[in-house]
Amino acid sequence: MFLVIIFFKAKTRIIQIILKEKSVSMNSRSTVWLRIAGICGIIAPLIAFTFILLAITYSPQFSWIENALSDLGIQEGATGILFNSGLIIGGILALTFASGVFIFLYEKFLGRTGALVFLSASLALIAIGVFPENARPMHYYASAAFFALSSVAMIVIGVAFLLMARLKMGVFTFLAATIAVTVWIAQFTTRFVTGVAIPEAVSALSTSMWAIVLAFKMLKQA
Repeated sequence: MFLVIIFFKAKTRIIQIILKEKSVSMNSRSTVWLRIAGICGIIAPLIAFTFILLAITYSPQFSWIENALSDLGIQEGATGILFNSGLIIGGILALTFASGVFIFLYEKFLGRTGALVFLSASLALIAIGVFPENARPMHYYASAAFFALSSVAMIVIGVAFLLMARLKMGVFTFLAATIAVTVWIAQFTTRFVTGVAIPEAVSALSTSMWAIVLAFKMLKQA
């Protein structure tokens, strides 16, 4: 009887050690992935905007007032290649970042939901590069989805931050979302420019700044 008790105690202890080691291993993997995702969140907008600016330098006829950024994607030579590949690469990196946001905000349902919405926005960004402006109507669906979903994601994640009592990050997230949405409202109501390159750039920049700040928060926690 004494040996049976010792056996069961030893067995229980071994199970506890195994479960603890698995938990530590899972936490370690999550930490590593959080770091990778954070780095991707910083690099993604830098690569995307660098490629876009390079594409513009190869297109002297491009006008911020009269054109859309997507006009660059259907031009021959380096311009189209730079623009489309920049969006695809940036979108792939943004997908990785979104998966990290999911881990970072996992404790809140709205946090997980917002991360999934941002992941969908990243897929839409890739689709913009895969389906250039002359690939109608797929390009327009992808473009509208990217700007709409990225704004919705920030709003949902902003609420998640407030529920987590992270007031500063919540307010900053709402500010970024407000800028991203307001510039489009202004364009649709007043049409302050002929093309949509400026609204696209302002909206994308506000989303990018938010992503970079959040990425640094993720790296700090990892």
